[in-house]
Amino acid sequence: MNAKTPVKKTGLHQKAQLMSASEIERTLVRLAYEIVEKNDGVSGLGLVGIRRRGVPLAERLGKIITRIENAKVPVGTLDITFYRDDLSTLGPKPVVQEKEIGFDIEGKNIVLVDDVLFTGRTTRAALDALFSHGRPQRVQLCVLIDRGHREIPVEATFVGRNVQTTMNEVIEVKLTEVDDAEKVLLMER
Repeated sequence: MNAKTPVKKTGLHQKAQLMSASEIERTLVRLAYEIVEKNDGVSGLGLVGIRRRGVPLAERLGKIITRIENAKVPVGTLDITFYRDDLSTLGPKPVVQEKEIGFDIEGKNIVLVDDVLFTGRTTRAALDALFSHGRPQRVQLCVLIDRGHREIPVEATFVGRNVQTTMNEVIEVKLTEVDDAEKVLLMER
């Protein structure tokens, strides 16, 4: 696919590939080391992936951290659908899947994991959803891509890559578990 190949149905075309599969893997390894270092190991640590692409990223980070520390870190899933304040702007309402985080977050250091940090609204909704499950000691945010343009004051503790974008650009993260592809693309309207 060249830099201006149209993409069907979305009105977007690919402007650039930002990350390959190997770059995603290297970035996740670096992020895993940063998470372990900033949390003084894995005691009391839990990873929670924000549905959809945050879940496989959290699972991958969990496996890498387990290899690094030789200790298993609980990994959970968070569905934020009911906590969104922008459902009317997202198109058709997503199907809600009832799934608990899967471990007790009370008093733990929780790392919320998502693919892209943009306006901060997903993170705000994730915090609301997370606190409905208990009160962690600390919550940190880990994102593969931070593209700026915040609408609410949210900053990620762990960032794979900062990418300056315009409002006409979109970051598409493709993960094997969800998309049968592994890359990060910069798309343009």
